[in-house]
Amino acid sequence: MRSINQVFDELKKLKSDLYSNDFLLTWDKTEDELKQTLLVAEALKNLRDNNISTKVFDSGLAVSNFRDNSTRTRFSFASACNMLGLEVQDLDESKSQIAHGETVRETANMISFLTDIIGIRDDMFLGEGHTYMKEVGDALDDGFQNGVLPQRPGIVNLQCDIDHPTQSMADLMHLADYYGGLENLKGKKIAMTWAYSPSYGKPLSVPQGIIGLMTRFGMEVDLAYPEGYSLISDVVDLAGKNAAASGGKFRVVNSMDEAFSNADIVYPKSWAPFSVMQRRTPLLHNNDTAGLKALEQECLANNARFKNWECTEEKMKLTREGKALYMHCLPADISGVSCKEGEVAESVFDRYRIETYKEAGFKPYIIAAMIFNNKFKDAAGILNKLHEKGGKRIFG
Repeated sequence: MRSINQVFDELKKLKSDLYSNDFLLTWDKTEDELKQTLLVAEALKNLRDNNISTKVFDSGLAVSNFRDNSTRTRFSFASACNMLGLEVQDLDESKSQIAHGETVRETANMISFLTDIIGIRDDMFLGEGHTYMKEVGDALDDGFQNGVLPQRPGIVNLQCDIDHPTQSMADLMHLADYYGGLENLKGKKIAMTWAYSPSYGKPLSVPQGIIGLMTRFGMEVDLAYPEGYSLISDVVDLAGKNAAASGGKFRVVNSMDEAFSNADIVYPKSWAPFSVMQRRTPLLHNNDTAGLKALEQECLANNARFKNWECTEEKMKLTREGKALYMHCLPADISGVSCKEGEVAESVFDRYRIETYKEAGFKPYIIAAMIFNNKFKDAAGILNKLHEKGGKRIFG
């Protein structure tokens, strides 16, 4: 385990442009910027674990805009903001003037007068979530440049239609912790595979986030799915380019067994086919209940053709020495527990349950690091001041 001073020393060596810039897609960030996010998260965790206060704001607002349901990310965002000293206010669009025609430009400015950060989850509409975040960002730029806003709030992507950076970065932090350092991930094989689920509308952003990030660090990444369950082609192409640049490997296969073979890490996770998400978006916009129901039945019937795409004990035996690390963003569809048949066998999930909880536990620190880097140019210097001050979080 590195000392916090070692973390500070590593931070000082990095060159990044995270200050005052939104965190929307991991592949828009340099390797140094990704490493800085991990290091700041590690430092914040170290401080909190040692009962040192990490409050760097005396006051301030963080706005959360969840346009889809969430448990882990919602509470991770609230926890991250709280540990830095920000108060969280949810933007409930059903209780706002958005329903009365208020524009994105207007809403973005009205919620931002004394706001430091905005976290947005918008993953339901293919082709629109990331675009919406960019539109909010443009509106904030306009408000700040024209003197409406005293400062320009930063934006953190809490999941969009393309990427889920807080999840994939938390996963990367978990792997670095599990294997004793980021440098030890090079050459490790991770199988990002589709898995059967009795539901149909799961976003593409988790598998895309994994292949887009893990290929940056020299890992051997297998993306596996049944015929017809493809992802956004641009992201798949990007993963191949990342692997070539990092000295890793990337391939797409249509066999779960092949992907699991000699894997060090497995990540079986259901998602809806790209083509289905394309069809689903206009149906959602039009509130076409009958059309959505028909699409759901069609997709569930198609999913049922691939019930053998389950992370079972037999498949785990195909992995390296039969001891691959199981990962999941949660909640997993556990066969015989949360559903009759699902993504993972009960015995496999139960064996790795604590590890998946630890995996999720890195997310508040990753989000806090994204906020921290957005608001402070000298991250190492501010963290060092917190460490030297040694203010207790809990007195006693």
